[in-house]
Amino acid sequence: MLQNNREFWWSVLVSVVITGVYGLVMLVTKKIPAAGELFGHSLGILGFILMIMTETLYSLRKRSRFTAWGKMSDWLQFHIFTGLVGPFMVFLHTSWKFNGLAGVVTLMTLVVVLSGFVGRYIYTLIPRTAEGIEIETPLGGAQASVLANARRMMALWHTIHIPLGMALFTAAFYHIGAALYYATFLK
Repeated sequence: MLQNNREFWWSVLVSVVITGVYGLVMLVTKKIPAAGELFGHSLGILGFILMIMTETLYSLRKRSRFTAWGKMSDWLQFHIFTGLVGPFMVFLHTSWKFNGLAGVVTLMTLVVVLSGFVGRYIYTLIPRTAEGIEIETPLGGAQASVLANARRMMALWHTIHIPLGMALFTAAFYHIGAALYYATFLK
């Protein structure tokens, strides 16, 4: 069980460590780390970089036909790990303030992450090889119809999850641009 979900448990472990560092910063400064200060900015920047990696690297690997890039199952685990840790860091970056465009970006991030959990569940319904390649052999009878339904659900999920992710990144880039403009360039 733990072997099948190791990316989840690694992301939990890393998130616990990040939470510990966040708590230590709160203890030392005696305040919630502000999004615009060094630690808050660092969380936001590193989290956003992980989210960009989540969005781009796995997609590039899926479209690449070269096996030198590694197994698809490893890339999916990387996608899940960065897709959990990055948004968690961005969430901590908010300083617990969810108004304006930043609040919209936070809500969209939550929706995309929850959608990812749904996709992971649907993904497990489709039998695959150890490399993560779908098994094409029909299983016969009712199992074949379950497999066909799982593939249809996965296709539907893709038509929702991918545009949500693109909308999230569009809003996030607007947020970053506005933050740079108002907090940095106008000073």
